[in-house]
Amino acid sequence: MKTRLVALLLLTVFVARPTMGAPLAVTREDQRDVAVTIYNGNLGLVRDVREARLPAGQSDVQFMDVATLIDPTTVHLKSLSDPAGLKILEQNYEYDLLSSQKLMEKYVGKKVRLYTGDGTYHDATLLTTNGPVYEINGQIHLGHYGRLVLPSLPDNLVATPTLVWLLRNQTERLQRIEASYLTGGITWKADYVLVLNPADDRADLTGWVTIDNKSGATYGNAALKLVAGDVNRAEDFRRAAQMRDLAAKVVASEASREFAAEGFFEYHLYTLDGRTTIKDNQTKQLSLLSATDVPIQKHLIYYGAREYYRNAYGVPVSNQKVGVYLEIQNAKANRLGVPLPKGKIRVYKADASGSQQFVGEDWIDHTPENERVKIKMGNAFDVIGERTQKDWRKVADHLYEVEWEIALRNHKKADQTVTVIEPVPGDWQVLSSTHRFDKIESHTLQYDIPVPKEGAAKLVYRLRIRD
Repeated sequence: MKTRLVALLLLTVFVARPTMGAPLAVTREDQRDVAVTIYNGNLGLVRDVREARLPAGQSDVQFMDVATLIDPTTVHLKSLSDPAGLKILEQNYEYDLLSSQKLMEKYVGKKVRLYTGDGTYHDATLLTTNGPVYEINGQIHLGHYGRLVLPSLPDNLVATPTLVWLLRNQTERLQRIEASYLTGGITWKADYVLVLNPADDRADLTGWVTIDNKSGATYGNAALKLVAGDVNRAEDFRRAAQMRDLAAKVVASEASREFAAEGFFEYHLYTLDGRTTIKDNQTKQLSLLSATDVPIQKHLIYYGAREYYRNAYGVPVSNQKVGVYLEIQNAKANRLGVPLPKGKIRVYKADASGSQQFVGEDWIDHTPENERVKIKMGNAFDVIGERTQKDWRKVADHLYEVEWEIALRNHKKADQTVTVIEPVPGDWQVLSSTHRFDKIESHTLQYDIPVPKEGAAKLVYRLRIRD
């Protein structure tokens, strides 16, 4: 292993580039504009504009410094300065990247030179890179100590992923060309922070766009657009697996510009006011929205379960929790009224000392204007629910009567209202009930039960069910 490492470290390449017919390299230094549109599903659309002086007639052009995870089947090239004068005859994507190991592999079975410390050299045949192993004057040498010199750089090795075009240009001139392509490895998501007031009825909401770039390219001073929505794609499973296997530790950075939202096809498009640089292997955060004093509705919900109506239990069911939910109306009257892309929302509230404490988080889906956002916070600590099946009997074939008692206990120092939601199977009828109910769906009962502070309330209802 030591011999192999020494040989690799001492490897030197002398490249004899031809002066005639060499491809014209168009690099990031020739870039004049770049725009990136990022989708939720690990996908980006890059529009890269560069300037190059193209000779008249046919020529090979290397368009370098593109994304490593580019989908070459999506590449589109056009001239912005002379669309009729430039024609693409052939397109290739070179991704066999240059490395010491790759160079040696290309010269297996070929003649190379090994220079010794005194300046002399031996002509050798590289037999294998696993060692490496050489044949010199009919003898086999394992891991020869020396400086390996290769005669030239193989044509099919490139330092970075490169698009290679065979172009036909009518007249020699400075061409402004635009290459657009799709790439994987870049995605975005929304993150929200909600800070509750002491009464839990108002909150400040801020939203952040988080961009994660592992596409293998840096987009400097780019015009940025984000598409929110579920865009369907024909899956390439091999390429998707490659993207999922990419992993990198990244550092967050912040900016404070605004996004303008607009409807676009069946999605929503967010355009950054200004430009930004998205580095490779970087997570970047940009401000999406900010709203203060947003009205909040807090709900305590106690859910039932369908199977309770099938058998006679007759014992208390006390392990059901009372869920805590927050609800926001995404409307201009509530200082919002903008399309909210899906993302994670984290909720904070100040304690008695004034320190902000984390109280829960949830995912929200894409939410249009004037729709409601529902956030599950967790389960209540001081509000307890307990259900007991008081009666169950079979009246006739497929006909049953069941009576339930739901006890709600409030250990808080303020009155609470608990919403009880009871799923009811089959064809059913309420025979009696201690509280008013609503039939919110064909198989769902809903009660809103007031529970006094440090007190209790009891709901009893009886059903007849035909299954």
